[in-house]
Amino acid sequence: MMHIDLSSVLRQTLSCELYSNLVTRPTGAAVRTQIETLLADSRERSLTVIDFSHVGMIDFSCADEIVAKLLLRYAQADLSDREAYFIFRGVTDDHWDAIEMVLERHGLALVLETSDGACVVGIVNDGERVAWEMVYELGRTGAEGLASALGFMPDDAARVLDGLHRRRLLMRLDDGYVAVGGLGGVHA
Repeated sequence: MMHIDLSSVLRQTLSCELYSNLVTRPTGAAVRTQIETLLADSRERSLTVIDFSHVGMIDFSCADEIVAKLLLRYAQADLSDREAYFIFRGVTDDHWDAIEMVLERHGLALVLETSDGACVVGIVNDGERVAWEMVYELGRTGAEGLASALGFMPDDAARVLDGLHRRRLLMRLDDGYVAVGGLGGVHA
């Protein structure tokens, strides 16, 4: 698992030790380019924590450049491409308005680490949310396990799991699916 502290990337990108706000589209593009450079060295399948803990604030244009474009490039990539999964950590109310706006604008969802574990935020329907939460709770499951736990038909459970995987909210393993927030010590 890779951990990317956005404030460190920002300081390296701007060569300024005192700056901790993500503002302006060019700044967001520069930070995203640096993140993509770090991700280029990762394996075929990677899990990356994008950490906002030391970021003072983020505006809409930076959220669009960093959050939306990362998700659009990696989280919705063709499944034959490198699989990149993200957990967003340290998101505060000062960050949330801009992030929520870009998720809505682009129809995206992401996994947000909270003090209670993890949750899916953004654009997901009720069935997707319930399915993700059940996979998170179970730790690992397949279509039959999800169908049994939620009373879904197995084919419907398989479609939901595949859809959540395409959006990189679930990771497919040989014997089932794991919620992205259920990896890396966030949830066993």
